[in-house]
Formats: sequence, C-alpha cells, structure tokens
Amino acid sequence: KCFIVGADTASSTQMQQIRISLRGHSIVLMGKNTMMRKAIKDHLETNPALEKLLPHIKGNVGFVFTRGDLVEVRDKLLENKVRAPARPGAIAPLAVVIPAHNTGLGPEKTSFFQA
Repeated sequence: KCFIVGADTASSTQMQQIRISLRGHSIVLMGKNTMMRKAIKDHLETNPALEKLLPHIKGNVGFVFTRGDLVEVRDKLLENKVRAPARPGAIAPLAVVIPAHNTGLGPEKTSFFQA
C-alpha cells in the first residue's frame, strides 16, 4: 500500500515531524525523480502494477509505504499538513482573484511603482 505525497513547500522540519509521527507504521521515501522511476522500472517484472505510479512522479513527490491501515496513515499525514507562506516563484495551490476597485491612490501617487 502506498501514498504519493507532494512536498513542494514542505520544510525539512516538517518532513522530520512527518517521519517521526509515522515511525513504526510507515516508511517515507523521498528521492530524485529519475532514480525513483529507474527503481520502479527495475521492479516491473516482479510487480507490473507499479507501472501505474510512473505518470505521477512529477515535481517534488515522495512515497509513503505502509502495511497498516490506510485511513490511519492518511489521518497522520493530514495532521502534519500546514499552509506554507507564499514564496517567489512558487505556484499558488488555489486561484487568487483580486477584484478591481478604487484604491484611493491617484496617478500622481503611484509613480514609485514605475521605478
């Protein structure tokens, strides 16, 4: 049993907390995408179902393997989920819409935006 988890904005401290909370129940595996694809392709002969994982290895992803109850592991993963602050170059996880309205700043007060 396996979860594919996205870790684009996860800090190393948060990853450590997740590993500690899952210790004894699950194994968290993070690595380079090319290495994970190669490892999966090497095991396709013994387990052809692994091929379904290949299209999902994009971006900063990891695997959480478990022999226990999937609901318990999912709940522990969700307990450690926190919202990350926006960073330059980061992709927003949800749409951000700023409606047009009067800002109270005239054209003479916005020249510093043009610098």
